[in-house]
Amino acid sequence: MIRVGLVDDQALVRAGFGMVINSQPDMEVVLEGGDGGEALEQIRNTQVDVVLMDVQMPRLDGIEATRRLLAGQADAPKIVVLTTFDTDEYLLAAISAGASGFLLKDARPEELLAAIRTVFDGDAVIAPRSTRRLLTHVAAGVGVDHVTPTPEAVGLIDPLTPRESEVLRAIAVGMTNGEIAASFHLSTATVKTHVGRVLTKTGSRDRVQLVLFAFRTGMVAVDDILGRHE
Repeated sequence: MIRVGLVDDQALVRAGFGMVINSQPDMEVVLEGGDGGEALEQIRNTQVDVVLMDVQMPRLDGIEATRRLLAGQADAPKIVVLTTFDTDEYLLAAISAGASGFLLKDARPEELLAAIRTVFDGDAVIAPRSTRRLLTHVAAGVGVDHVTPTPEAVGLIDPLTPRESEVLRAIAVGMTNGEIAASFHLSTATVKTHVGRVLTKTGSRDRVQLVLFAFRTGMVAVDDILGRHE
């Protein structure tokens, strides 16, 4: 069972998301908060796997709440940032704060549910229409310098094995663990082991950072990454 937290200052929004989530046999809403501060207080006493976090809220906004929640906590829940506004500022801030997902509130119910399951399984989710802008910023070196190691840092990182390089490229073009397993004829457990090693060797926090790492170090091209999102 995936335990979900809803953090949004609009009660009707929480109610709507809650109805969708609680209709699923593998999910349940275990926490609701009206702002980031309230969420931080509740999460201390509640086991949560995935938190849907609104951006604009009183007292403590979703970006800062995400940053505080993930700071130095190995067992922190996965965060999916939700916003009404598809802006570069929110996208970059969410990724920099450590969010595993960035979705718009007008996403279809099936997209929302898929995002929850995806980040719970250790993958990352970025709204497809936001991907090109994110990579454009990476290419220009604007606002994301601290998100992933620079190409110059690669020499300080343990070299990847051929299989780990293949897995990294697959992650960068948006393949899930299941898709990678099927493509390379591996078990899902083996893929997860490879992903863990790639994260460690590249100094990346999550799969979003792996995508940025692969792009900035020339392992994949923009067209390779965007091909699955257009």
